[in-house]
Amino acid sequence: MVASARPASRFFDRFGLQVLVGMLLGLVLGLVARGMPAGSWLVVGLDTTGSIFIQLLKVLVPPLVFTAIVASIANLRSLNNAGRLVAQTLLWFALTALVAVSIGLVLGTILQPGLRGGVDAAAAVAPREVGTWLDFLKGLVPANWLGLGVSTALADGGATTTLSFNVLQIVVISILVGVAALRTGAAGEPFLAFNQSALAIVRKLLWWVIRLTPIGTIGLFGRAVALYGWDSLARLGWFAAAVYIGLALVIAVVYPTILALHGLNPLRFFEKAWPAIQLGFVSRSSIGTMPVTEAVTERGLGVPRGYAAFAIPLAATTKMDGCAAIYPAIAALFVAQYFGLPLGVTDYFLIVFVSVVGSAATAGLTGAIVMLTLTLTTLGLPLEGAGLLLAIDPILDMGRTAVNVAGQAVVATVVAKREGILDEAAYAAAPDGAPLALGA
Repeated sequence: MVASARPASRFFDRFGLQVLVGMLLGLVLGLVARGMPAGSWLVVGLDTTGSIFIQLLKVLVPPLVFTAIVASIANLRSLNNAGRLVAQTLLWFALTALVAVSIGLVLGTILQPGLRGGVDAAAAVAPREVGTWLDFLKGLVPANWLGLGVSTALADGGATTTLSFNVLQIVVISILVGVAALRTGAAGEPFLAFNQSALAIVRKLLWWVIRLTPIGTIGLFGRAVALYGWDSLARLGWFAAAVYIGLALVIAVVYPTILALHGLNPLRFFEKAWPAIQLGFVSRSSIGTMPVTEAVTERGLGVPRGYAAFAIPLAATTKMDGCAAIYPAIAALFVAQYFGLPLGVTDYFLIVFVSVVGSAATAGLTGAIVMLTLTLTTLGLPLEGAGLLLAIDPILDMGRTAVNVAGQAVVATVVAKREGILDEAAYAAAPDGAPLALGA
């Protein structure tokens, strides 16, 4: 006799509900921590829990990006219209980014958050991390095979050296290696097979980390509430409102409209894409969310595996409607308004250009300071303006990343529909309530 399956409604089988409970616990603990000293056990505990979770995600980013993109290049061989799919994907990346940045410019112009902000001018300090077009172009050229960077900073006790990975360089290396492996023919097959095996192992490791999301959520959300709270939001209330209104318009109006125009039910999309969107909101990392995004796109939305394995890894590193379109547009207008610097029509076009072309500068990691400073340097606006916005950046980054992840799944679904390869029966099918098959 075959044992019956466990009910899908059981609490511990519902990943999304666990994350939601984690957010609520984080909110409560964060509010409690705000009334305690800065070094109290609760504040330190929340900070440590959230930091460890993000560290676990980040340590898997380099091998995940490399193996996923090499595999995605190899998977294009199974598609008859690979060239058209690549072109359509890049086109829809640009079109949705264009709409998103336009919404940001309109909101920034109407709401004028820079004139209504109560932030202290003393906070106007140039950030350590600055993006310029020269740095962006140089960043495309790998410095070594690992995309590894070494930086040394002076501290009170002497010099400290830190290692970091340039994800954009890893993307370039991965694409070149994938293409080279295909071009070598039979000699490249063992490497591609090894890469596929390595990707499976890395994904298994990442699924284990993702299972810790409810615990990480408590630390991340609680820390954000404890450290930033309502005071910082009050000083930058109009700016935060403009950003979240823009994010809401994109995810609740623009994306559903695009789906509906292609004959796809928007509600069904969000029912199935919600686990990825929710994880993106909590983790603030498109790359860390990538396996979940790919899983819901393929299994729930009906995008073929060969195309999803290409589109989602590429999108996770370059498709950033929240971080690279809405946010820098509103932030640039905020800085210009705050410092009383007028912007002309040419400046608006420059913001659009930077947002559509420079999205890869965000590289799928947490934060959008590099993209913001790239926009400010292009417009000739003071970089110190970015320092005004750092106080609430983590809170904004949650919403930005959720929009990024939603947009990544939308583009893959729409392109698959336009090219006639979408499994529309799978897309239209009601969710069965079963948990996302973690680690499957």
